[in-house]
Amino acid sequence: MKVLIIGGAGFIGCNAARKFMERGDEVIIFDNLSRKGTPSNLGWLKENGNFEFIKGDIRNYEEVKKVFEKSRNTDVVLHLAAQVAVTTSVLDPREDFEINAFGTFNVLEAIREVYKIKSKTSGWSQVSEHSPIVIYSSTNKVYGRMEDIEVVERNGRYEYKDLLHGISESRCLDFHSPYGCSKGAADQYVIDYSRIYGLRTVSFRQSCIYGYRQFGVEDQGWVAWFTIASVLGKPITIYGNGKQVRDVLFIDDLVDAYIKSIEYIDKTNGKSYNIGGGPGNTLSLLELIANLEGLLGKKITYSFDDWRPGDQPVFICDVGRVREDLGWEPKTNPKDGVKRLSDWVKLNKNIFE
Repeated sequence: MKVLIIGGAGFIGCNAARKFMERGDEVIIFDNLSRKGTPSNLGWLKENGNFEFIKGDIRNYEEVKKVFEKSRNTDVVLHLAAQVAVTTSVLDPREDFEINAFGTFNVLEAIREVYKIKSKTSGWSQVSEHSPIVIYSSTNKVYGRMEDIEVVERNGRYEYKDLLHGISESRCLDFHSPYGCSKGAADQYVIDYSRIYGLRTVSFRQSCIYGYRQFGVEDQGWVAWFTIASVLGKPITIYGNGKQVRDVLFIDDLVDAYIKSIEYIDKTNGKSYNIGGGPGNTLSLLELIANLEGLLGKKITYSFDDWRPGDQPVFICDVGRVREDLGWEPKTNPKDGVKRLSDWVKLNKNIFE
């Protein structure tokens, strides 16, 4: 296949690029290299395979359109470029909107124009060329705080009182925080361009993804950030009380789900999928710190601060739909995944200092 990865020098993007290159696929990476760690990720990719790199920004429609005009035979577009932090979105909601909502709109519109796709209501047709499959990286934040769902505290962590399987895709959307609004708007555009224009699209509403090449920072990527900070002896701030729980998913398992969604596109087209570790792969913030203390053999110092806007006490995906449609299961448990991540950080401390 020919695969265009928008945001391909980021954490998820570079891991996906590596996997596609290992499969023998042709890879094009489009990235503006603005995010921390992206130049390092790009250098790592160059050591591990051949690909084409195009520097550009999804906020610039002409730059996006030129990529599709140049690569008209692209089979798959993996759209991962984003502003990814709730706190950043609160500080600068305009930039958050321009990257997440408007940037995604630019990607969809570029495909529609380059491939001359008309709406179904006007007798839609794909004139002369076959448009690519679009895989979009969405977020669990599209569900908001979910304050109507009863949460209890058991064994020093928060849990859903009754939802044994977690949150399914039938849950009503409730965008909360500028980040939730921008990513949620993009999520809905991706789904609607399948309905209205016949694009083949899949939206993955991702829970907590972690793994190699993740340059986590304090306001985003908490598993990676806690791990990096613990290895380097940097201060850790817990926002809230640390009893928040997430289902965590190792990067290799996420990329496998992307690939399976492409293979089963006749079934996945136009759908959204909640994707995470599911009920069997969960961690609280305090549990992660305890895990790291055991791995590193030292006491980790941390402090507490106020809860962040829109933060969910618990988010656990119901992965039933993705399991049924793709035959997919997470393979990496949190204990093994965190050890792999911490081993990688220890081997690469120089790129964080």
